[in-house]
Amino acid sequence: MSDCLFCKIAAGQIPADKIFEDDCALVFRDISPQAPTHLLAIPKKHYPSVHEIPPDEVGTLLGKLMTAVTTALRKTDLDKNGYRLVVNSGEIAGQTVPHLHIHVLGGRSLAWPPG
Repeated sequence: MSDCLFCKIAAGQIPADKIFEDDCALVFRDISPQAPTHLLAIPKKHYPSVHEIPPDEVGTLLGKLMTAVTTALRKTDLDKNGYRLVVNSGEIAGQTVPHLHIHVLGGRSLAWPPG
């Protein structure tokens, strides 16, 4: 999608502080962090939200995306100290970029409930 911020980052048109990248996924630092460590994990292919992934691609895509998240957790030591994964869908849930992404938050105590 030509006007999508995350598609431009995935294509290398906009720089990002990358933590992990493979052919399917990219994990990079959020430019407006809400925790000491705030990463974003995105699929390189554009999907506005989880429910818009074609049923025959869900398992593979989410499996590859979670593999990218796991690798990033280890690289940033969040796997040792705790973290939260958040997926927002739609404006009312706080999604500001209409491209599926997982927020990876850590480095401090996180309150519950989050909303």
